Amino acid sequence: MAASLLALATLFALSEVAGFERVWDRMQHVQPIWFLVAFGAEIVAYLGYMLGYREVSRVDDGPKMGNGRAAAAVAAGFGPFVTQGGFALDLHAFKQSGISDREARVRVLGLGALEYALLAPAACIASIQLLASGAHTPTMGLTLPWAITVPLGFAAALWAVGHRQRFRNKGYWRDGLAQALDSIHVLRCLFARRHLAGPLGAAVYWFGEMACLWACLHAFAHGAPNVELLLLGYATGYALTRRTLPLGGAGAVEALLPFALSWTGVPLAAAVLAVFTYRIFNFWLPVVPAMVGMRSLRAAEA
Repeated sequence: MAASLLALATLFALSEVAGFERVWDRMQHVQPIWFLVAFGAEIVAYLGYMLGYREVSRVDDGPKMGNGRAAAAVAAGFGPFVTQGGFALDLHAFKQSGISDREARVRVLGLGALEYALLAPAACIASIQLLASGAHTPTMGLTLPWAITVPLGFAAALWAVGHRQRFRNKGYWRDGLAQALDSIHVLRCLFARRHLAGPLGAAVYWFGEMACLWACLHAFAHGAPNVELLLLGYATGYALTRRTLPLGGAGAVEALLPFALSWTGVPLAAAVLAVFTYRIFNFWLPVVPAMVGMRSLRAAEA
């Protein structure tokens, strides 16, 4: 209920900013055939995330998670039922597989790192290409941070992970930092040959998500930005992924992503409707599988 109210309130507020007449005009000229593409792309995205999820559990000789359990955890974690965010449910699911609390937290952090390990470099490369081409849209205020901070962040993380032993069992905040660094070690292990299904699954997930948004933009804007612009707008709007945020990011994603897309040249009225429709496919339609997933995890606990 809270997630629905947040999403609808955000839609109303952004429609007012974009202009109700412009939003209504876009709705009248919608091309619904693109919704079939969006639906198929979202199925692909969920299958990809499930593949990556299973591999995060297996890394470093961890427990092998079955398809059913992984599907339940993925569906439930993306649903609107967890007020602490989907990663809180992931922590519970990993602990259920028989590993310690600390190992479970490291794997949850590793799962988040796996998401950004592909999206952030892709946004960085897109930004560099736009800067090199002299493009004026979007402005350098959007492209430069991606082009500069991502390489610096990766270099710092790779250096720090080699010193993670220094922080273990040295107090609460230091051990928390050690867990974050251990998650980078998990990420590095995922790119070994035996665990390449993890990065592959994450790549398929992001491809499906952006293809879903691309199709929704075609439905309302009768076109979409080129790949670099779409990727940059998407990554900026997803500075925090929906699995990180409470209630699946309800309200936050609907508020941030339309503005990020408008900075790449998409009319705001079209962006508002496209993002709202995109959220129907990636958030509201999977509510039933999310409910089933929650019930399955609770049954396993009992």
